[in-house]
Amino acid sequence: MTVFHAAVSGTLVVLALLMTLGFSLQRRWWAGVGRWPHHALYLLTCLGTLACAALAGGAGRAWWPFVTLLALLLGMSRTRPGRPGHWRLAVLVAAAWAGVACWVW
Repeated sequence: MTVFHAAVSGTLVVLALLMTLGFSLQRRWWAGVGRWPHHALYLLTCLGTLACAALAGGAGRAWWPFVTLLALLLGMSRTRPGRPGHWRLAVLVAAAWAGVACWVW
């Protein structure tokens, strides 16, 4: 496994944790307590996506899908948490991330 593959795998794991915690926050299972971990996982996902773009570019692979994913991730701040637009964009980001990961693998 290359460093690039490890970065993609690690970021996917962090994204899965982010989505799981986000779902539990939607269900109010961790209301109030899970907000900071959710933000920390979001930051790690953004940094992991940026690292994947840099590693892909350095390895001669397609880097632009990761920049597009990062733009989608950064667009999350434009939606209001707890509203349908927020979780819909989150599901779109997760699906796009999974698709990009399969494509570049």
